[in-house]
Amino acid sequence: MCPQPHHHRLGHEGARARLWLRDPDRDRVARCCELGPRTQDGAHMRLRGVIAGVAWRMLKNVVTTPSILLPSLLFPLLFFVAFAGGLSQVQNVPGFDYPNGYTAFQFVFVLLQAAAFGGVFTGFAIARDFEGGFGRRLMLASPNRLGIVLGYGVAAVFRWVITAMLLTVVALAFGMQVGGGPVDLVALYTLALIINVCGFLWSAGIAMRIRTMQAAPLMQMPVFLLLFLAPVYVPLSLLGGTLHAVARFNPVTYALGTGRGLLAGDATQVGLSFGLALVLVVVFSVWALRGLRSAEAAG
Repeated sequence: MCPQPHHHRLGHEGARARLWLRDPDRDRVARCCELGPRTQDGAHMRLRGVIAGVAWRMLKNVVTTPSILLPSLLFPLLFFVAFAGGLSQVQNVPGFDYPNGYTAFQFVFVLLQAAAFGGVFTGFAIARDFEGGFGRRLMLASPNRLGIVLGYGVAAVFRWVITAMLLTVVALAFGMQVGGGPVDLVALYTLALIINVCGFLWSAGIAMRIRTMQAAPLMQMPVFLLLFLAPVYVPLSLLGGTLHAVARFNPVTYALGTGRGLLAGDATQVGLSFGLALVLVVVFSVWALRGLRSAEAAG
């Protein structure tokens, strides 16, 4: 932080200052933002500065810390190999009518799973920053605190993009059949991106309210239950009993069905799936912003 913050007249027209934040994890100084004149353009520049500073720090920590980077890359690959390889004979079960085979069937689930948990893991990072004291200093130094949430969100998206690219390459190497065209594939990855944002906003809201890593199970467990109470291994029509009844009302079920249809080139319920996902984005955005207000009130 600046050694004499009272010397900065942040409310004075045209005042300029650079705010510096010391990361306790790395013991290095990272420039967070630059304050400019109090104009609309200056406000936008300050917001962009906070977003860029938070996102850059987060991505740098992920890339330079193997204990953070490797699990986010390897776990989706292990899930994909285990499901697509070990359960491949499920495609021979009567009633399994997905045309692109079991590898493609499981790829969509693992893609959406990686998207959701990629957002949740970023929430872990927020909680860890607050627990270590960096989050509080970031709140004090940032001229626009909305940029803190957006910066972490940008980092979550880029983190998922890396995982999605690697997962796609591995799936194609395993012989995954792709029946959809370019528009279908763009829609598939866009749907996964929206789910990534949902996972991030959900976990960010919790992290900024509790501000400790003890909140990690609360962030992760609801997402885990939603994902695995959906038609993961077989189509919905082959589920029975209570699981079928629960899966029918699970929004993840519609996302999986649409995603698998897009990959096969025969998408169904696209509007419903995207509509549900966008509604969740709006709801969780309010949740995350109220979490930010809670962190501000805590001081």
